[in-house]
Amino acid sequence: MIVADDHGREVLGCYGAPTVKTPHIDQLAADGVRFSNAFCTTASCSPSRSVLLTGLQNHTNGMYGLEHQEHHFASFDTVQSLPVLLEKAGYRTARIGKLHVAPEKVYHFQQVLKGGGVNDPASIGRSPVEMARFCYPFLEAKVSADQPSATQSNITQPFFLYFATDDPHRSNTVAVDGSPVFDGTKPNVFGNRPGGYPQVGDHFYQPRDVRVPAYLPDTKACRAELAQYYEAISRLDAGVGRLIDYLKDTGQYDNTLIVYLSDNGAPFPGAKTTLYEPGMRLPCIVKLPIPKKRGFVQDAMISWADITPTLLAFAGVQPGNSPKQGRSFKDIIEQEQVTGWDEVYASHSLHEVTMYYPMRVVRERRYKLIYNIAYQLPFPMALDLYHSFTWQDVLRTQQQLYGKRTVNAYVHRPRFELYDLQTDPDEVKNLAANPKFKAVLARMQAKLKRFQQQTRDPWMSKWDVE
Repeated sequence: MIVADDHGREVLGCYGAPTVKTPHIDQLAADGVRFSNAFCTTASCSPSRSVLLTGLQNHTNGMYGLEHQEHHFASFDTVQSLPVLLEKAGYRTARIGKLHVAPEKVYHFQQVLKGGGVNDPASIGRSPVEMARFCYPFLEAKVSADQPSATQSNITQPFFLYFATDDPHRSNTVAVDGSPVFDGTKPNVFGNRPGGYPQVGDHFYQPRDVRVPAYLPDTKACRAELAQYYEAISRLDAGVGRLIDYLKDTGQYDNTLIVYLSDNGAPFPGAKTTLYEPGMRLPCIVKLPIPKKRGFVQDAMISWADITPTLLAFAGVQPGNSPKQGRSFKDIIEQEQVTGWDEVYASHSLHEVTMYYPMRVVRERRYKLIYNIAYQLPFPMALDLYHSFTWQDVLRTQQQLYGKRTVNAYVHRPRFELYDLQTDPDEVKNLAANPKFKAVLARMQAKLKRFQQQTRDPWMSKWDVE
């Protein structure tokens, strides 16, 4: 499982980005299946990763916000994660790069090939080609029984590798007390540095050449940051390419299931930490061991709660007394005209410990309902986003619009936001108070309540009691 950090699907060649260079991820999509409707359940790092690795919503597994430093959120001790269940089933497990979930015994891997610190400029997660190199001995240790070089002594158990980069997350310096510092007076460099990284070719982008998505302001400040963001994504792509090369070198590529995805959307206000489309609709590429439909595009709606059940199904592992809230999409990956995969649910609680703003979402093919539980509060800004050059430029120049929304509408949100994605893909025309959509609102509210009941959501009481 390859997990990028803040990689929005709008900045990936196989998803239609015309400028950014991502040849290796694009090739993975050409060899496998690209999901066009894949969603995280919360657009925040630790909570999203906890859902990926448990199949449980963050409000169920306990990882309500970020894991590191003063935020200090952690999953419940009783949770059984994907690597633990796979180890019990006889898999070798290893991780490299950013973990950002806790406690360790819940998310235990047998091997830590090289750990990655959170907001650490020196983290291995910033050098994905090096990350791949550290994985080579782990990959080489496994020889498939059907390979010519297989002997009784070198046929070993199957493996699960969790490859989690820091790219393309925003970069920072570190204060004396260890806290991250983001300088909003200039464009963030997203980990890019003079001289580059070992064995990573240079891919530089000009601000004039980037494509500014609709949720962002088309300003010099934003374009300058997007150019840096593109460069970090190309570096990430190089690491994916090297990892795939090593899978091929060790005879593993054709018998390994590969999943590429991101924890949440791009690190800009309007995407990350929000449950608008840019925050939660993400890249997801699945390369089967023996693909039958290379380059297939799967339209089924899946969420990150479905990842662990799917991988367990591929491994033939039953969750036992650790039931999952997602469901396996193993049998429909290459299936055309799938039915029964037409809605997803999302649950965001916090990001940083100071950022209390719980939201619940039901997203159908046409309509989407966002329930802002603490709507009386202004929408909180993550440290890296508030101090982004893009947002600070908006404040400095007193712009009224941020992308297609007003700044006021972005910060101050109503209790319910109902959008018709067919006519309003940018989610700017709230229909919740429109009498014509009263029945749609009621139907989707009922779905949300049922979802909250089924997932034992502590915020269920907020419908009636404040």
